[in-house]
Amino acid sequence: MLELINVTRNFGGLRALDHVNLTANEGKIVGLIGPNGAGKTTLINQVSGIDQPSSGEIIFKNKPIHKLSAYQISRLGIARTYQNIRLFSEMTALENLLIGQHANGKATAIESIFYAPRYLKEERTLHDEAMALLARFNLADMARMEAGNLPYGDQRRLELARALATHPQLLLLDEPTAGMNPIETEALGEQIIRLAHDEGLTVLIIEHDMSLIHQVCDEIYVLNFGKVIAHGTPDEIRNDPAVVEAYLGVEAFIGEGGDHLAVDD
Repeated sequence: MLELINVTRNFGGLRALDHVNLTANEGKIVGLIGPNGAGKTTLINQVSGIDQPSSGEIIFKNKPIHKLSAYQISRLGIARTYQNIRLFSEMTALENLLIGQHANGKATAIESIFYAPRYLKEERTLHDEAMALLARFNLADMARMEAGNLPYGDQRRLELARALATHPQLLLLDEPTAGMNPIETEALGEQIIRLAHDEGLTVLIIEHDMSLIHQVCDEIYVLNFGKVIAHGTPDEIRNDPAVVEAYLGVEAFIGEGGDHLAVDD
């Protein structure tokens, strides 16, 4: 589904990504972890088209995408969330989802101006789909509330729902549970697992919460100073002494299931 081949990104004299190779297969959840400044968000920016590599290739569904714009990449079926929530705060939760859905709408501008039958039918369909998505994330009762007035955890869920409204095949999640409590985090993790394993969505996730990473991920890549320094299953990464000591802290996996993170990411 997604393949990065020797992806390098330079910012002046700083090499943020250094010949990164990464693969995310269809229906799999791939974790991306590492300390601050490791290059994790920079990597997702390359995949989503916000930024472009200095060299290397990014392949999505056997087609190169590293020279495409963010809009073009979105149209191919790639959606993302952000570290800092980017909702339209003065619009309702429902309106935020409808904006995402309209990116894939078929009705023309002329049809919308004159309320043509195809436009009206499409609007009803999009409305119903948006409400179903809100219900899926326990947000249906908040559909008419302004997004900026929602509790922080609900804003996080709304941002994920908006990404799904575009019907992506690849979902890029940048710290999706930041600010959530443990119960909210576990529930969102279960949602992510269902998206991948039941619906075939491919997920690339950056996350600080190691309990979530081990809950949801099929495999994990570890970045440090822009380089991949480890790759394997959660158990392999958990038991890699170099990774634990150098990048997660010697107490990173203390406790059953390895759910304690000793250092910041």
